[in-house]
Amino acid sequence: MKDQVWWITGASSGIGAALARALAARGAKLILSGRNIAALETVAAECDTETLVLPFEATGYEAIPGLAEQAWSWHGRIDGLVNNAGISQRSLAIETDFSVYQQIIAIDLLAPIALTQALLPRMVGAGGGQIVAISSVAGIAGVPLRSAYSAAKHGLIGYHDAVRAENEHLGLKILVVAPGSVRTNVSRNALNADGSVRGTSDAAIENGLSPDAAAAQMLAAVDAGIRELVVAEGAEAMIAGLRRSDPDALFDRMSAMVQAGYAAQMKATSAS
Repeated sequence: MKDQVWWITGASSGIGAALARALAARGAKLILSGRNIAALETVAAECDTETLVLPFEATGYEAIPGLAEQAWSWHGRIDGLVNNAGISQRSLAIETDFSVYQQIIAIDLLAPIALTQALLPRMVGAGGGQIVAISSVAGIAGVPLRSAYSAAKHGLIGYHDAVRAENEHLGLKILVVAPGSVRTNVSRNALNADGSVRGTSDAAIENGLSPDAAAAQMLAAVDAGIRELVVAEGAEAMIAGLRRSDPDALFDRMSAMVQAGYAAQMKATSAS
């Protein structure tokens, strides 16, 4: 990846920042995007490579074509795009305001579609490249308390699968990643039923994989030409596998988990 140009969204922390460091170690040039300029500049300083900090609001769709032009003009190409920016949820569907669905789908699904659509003709015209889409185990299986997040992340998989089918023969490679629990701020920044920010993490996230370990698995998958990667262990890996091998068994387990008090436990964590 030496001297390749990679654009990472959600690059200010977590998986995005870890991928930036890993790509920099391989000699890639980086475009780092997100909303937090100070955090993006901190990540840039950690990367021993040429960087362009390009902050933007994910849902500012009207600005994306101009940002794509600016990013492409930096070195006359984009070799890799990582659609990573996103926000999660911790609330029962029956209690969740519709605005939460609008916000999460706007950020987690429509924003990466808008950015990919802006770059797609250029990348294909230049002979292809690599797109890495960060979905979730919740994008493979509907997970309790994440109905909006699951909807968006399912859509992200479907969109990238279709784009792969249409353009793979033209040199465009697409890796869809479905992480389980990774030690990031995803739970802390998740939305409650009323759209407020949760503000606390949970045990699954805090005991999850490190972002650097997750990033290493993702880049190894890029090297190997893999199209879909589940980055999860234990029960979360089982959830992804059962959704395809025995969906009824998974549906029963998810229902039983809620009946056993999972939702109440998560609410207690948020209140503590």
